[in-house]
Amino acid sequence: MKYFVIGDYDTVMGFSLVGVPGQIASDAAGASSAFDRALDDRQYGIIIITDEIADTIREKVDKYLFSESFPLIVEIPGPSRGGVSRDLHALVNQAIGVAL
Repeated sequence: MKYFVIGDYDTVMGFSLVGVPGQIASDAAGASSAFDRALDDRQYGIIIITDEIADTIREKVDKYLFSESFPLIVEIPGPSRGGVSRDLHALVNQAIGVAL
């Protein structure tokens, strides 16, 4: 099972440094395209998306958050939210309810 990340330039480039592919999105059209790309490729079991980008396609993201069991969608804080950020491992563990 592989990861795919959707977000701003810094987020996608940061994840690419550890081998996680992704797509930069700056608007709803780009976010929708990236989300569809990740969904179409069944090798991606976990889609990581920044909360800011997820908000631009909230209806589509919520469909998978609340009604589909695969793939797992994990929202992470975007860089401009100013919130407390946790590591990806902790976010995934919280999302699935199991320690990996």
